[in-house]
Amino acid sequence: MKPTSKRHDTVIIGAGAAGLCAAITAAREGLQPLLLEQNREAGKKIRVSGNGKCNIGNALIQANRFHSQNPDFIHETLQGFGRSRIEAFFLSIGLPLDEKEDGKLFPLSYEASSVVALLVDEALRCGVKIRYGCRISRLEHHNGTFLLHTAKETITASKLLIASGSVAAPKLGGNDSGYIFAQRMGHTLIPRHPALVQLVTEETWVKQCAGVKMNGVAKLYVNGTYTGEKRGDILFTHYGISGLAILDLSREVSLHLYAFDYCELQLDLMPHFSKEKLTNLLMANIRTNSDRELELWLRGILPKKLATTIIMHASCKSKKERELNRKEINKIVHTIKHLRLSITQTRGFEYAEVATGGIDTTEVDPQTMASKLLSDLYFAGEILDVDGDRGGFNFHFAWVSGIRAGQALAK
Repeated sequence: MKPTSKRHDTVIIGAGAAGLCAAITAAREGLQPLLLEQNREAGKKIRVSGNGKCNIGNALIQANRFHSQNPDFIHETLQGFGRSRIEAFFLSIGLPLDEKEDGKLFPLSYEASSVVALLVDEALRCGVKIRYGCRISRLEHHNGTFLLHTAKETITASKLLIASGSVAAPKLGGNDSGYIFAQRMGHTLIPRHPALVQLVTEETWVKQCAGVKMNGVAKLYVNGTYTGEKRGDILFTHYGISGLAILDLSREVSLHLYAFDYCELQLDLMPHFSKEKLTNLLMANIRTNSDRELELWLRGILPKKLATTIIMHASCKSKKERELNRKEINKIVHTIKHLRLSITQTRGFEYAEVATGGIDTTEVDPQTMASKLLSDLYFAGEILDVDGDRGGFNFHFAWVSGIRAGQALAK
């Protein structure tokens, strides 16, 4: 029989963004929460975020930058928790923020590891106890007590916060344990899908363009109907397509693929040129006495791999520069600004930054993050059915929900 540890007033599962924030907030109010982390270190997702720089939040917080089947929950949770509230929290742990383009906020050090180091240091300074490598195998609730079973012991708690994250990025510890625990406590789970993730294409020619990155516009068509577009980096890969514009569209693509809809992307690889301007540029660039191959001629405006692909898709009859005419140029321009790709799937949770879905927020109090179904049970962060756009919005929700949960635990 496993030994039972002494009864703890408050236990938090998950030393990620939401869990650390909640633990610090609760400890500042006089609690001594026990923070359990399955990994050997805290904040693994924080450490790799923003290419190691950590896009810690966003100055331009609006509810429409977040997604949930219960939008009212987002509005109520965010109320009173804008940029200044989050910035004040980080200043209190010695971490000034710097604002960049599109309102993105970064630590002034531009080092993700410094964010984790200062959060952990503040938690320990405030009296939080952290146990690493602690995996909960089963969760029970009896007579007002939560029983958390591990391989070595059974941990008991009066109050429990589950901030164990989502199934996204399993290499960083993402798993479905929190969902399982919540369902065991009677909560409903909204279906989860990969978001902020790369896309796999039906076309195999993308392999020949692997590594090419263009600043363009990606338009999404679902069952032939235009649904929206995003501007930014477009990166061709051996499996399909990536880049910031693609990540921004991937949430919608993921949901439509789940519904068995046909998804197609139309890429404008030179959006800063109108069709007329690009046509005139190419027409003026033709030398009538030149025997240059078409691919070499087009490399004046496009990378080599992409120039070859564009010529192939434009079905040009001309082989040499001197053979070009307006009809051939029109076909090339149309292809550059309307390159199409059929999307077969996403790269899944393994490569996703976040997951849609999670615990149904109609069953959670937006002010306290408390369960409406079971007293003294709380949720925060990715486990909830809330996900944000790229640009620091997911971290913002993690901090906000963590602070709210921490305050409620202390009360």
